[in-house]
Amino acid sequence: MTDPAWPEGTPATTGAVPVLARIAHDRAHLSRTLPDPTGGRPVRVLLVDPQRAVPVAEGPDGPQLLWVEHPALPAGAVYLGEADGVPYAAVRGDRALTLDGRTVDAWAGLREVGADLADLDAGLLVQAIGILEWHDRHRFSPLTGAATTVERAGWVQRDPTTGAEFFPRTDPAVIMLVHDGDRVVLGRQAAWPPGRFSILAGFVEPGESAEAAVVREVAEEVGLRVADVRYVGSQPWPFPQSLMLGFVARIEGDDTLQPDPSEIEEARWFTREELRTGNGPRALPPPVSIARHIIDRWVAGEFG
Repeated sequence: MTDPAWPEGTPATTGAVPVLARIAHDRAHLSRTLPDPTGGRPVRVLLVDPQRAVPVAEGPDGPQLLWVEHPALPAGAVYLGEADGVPYAAVRGDRALTLDGRTVDAWAGLREVGADLADLDAGLLVQAIGILEWHDRHRFSPLTGAATTVERAGWVQRDPTTGAEFFPRTDPAVIMLVHDGDRVVLGRQAAWPPGRFSILAGFVEPGESAEAAVVREVAEEVGLRVADVRYVGSQPWPFPQSLMLGFVARIEGDDTLQPDPSEIEEARWFTREELRTGNGPRALPPPVSIARHIIDRWVAGEFG
């Protein structure tokens, strides 16, 4: 059994930052307050279907997003910002075989195509998915239940009865590589295909620091005590609205793994050499995940 979103034998990541943390456009937040954030310029619009898939064309250097140029910001579109003087936006819509006279080679999701896109497309796509997910899930005021109105080019919702403003939210989650110097803890969930392993992760609770969440989640999931918790980097993960905060941590004391069966089906220690030579898990996280970014850096000798 294989998972096309988590294939076996994927190449190691090579970038300085996680692939979905790349950005090459200006979000132009001040323009959102203008009656026309595009400044009267034509705008390139990305169509996102209800399954979070977008139109892709195969270019000479890899996949490219298919943007459709409009003379003005379409109704319901969210302004994303600009790059090289060109405004960009995103809007929900249905799939089509052609767009603006161009053939769509595939409709693909962020998980499938995010790692292969150039920096500009990657940054715009993760932003588009995240903001449209927020609109889909927050159409009514949490105060009164009234349908909200959309303002500031798609970046604010307002309760029409109270005037209260609501802004896009992000849920912080920690994802951590736990090691003892030469070995790393990897776990797997019961729902995953056999052989798939990744590092541990969990949501930050109210009133909790990210570092405290690392310590708590590791203890809960595999029964280990950790110290020397160090921040590595972050990456948006808009499924639907997470920000993954990456850490490494070193174990203290007993290294016996005690997986919580409600969260972890299996947890094992793997050596750096096993991961380096491909003799470890059958499948590691794909390059689009910050988990793979952290694992690859540890295998390369970083973090002690």
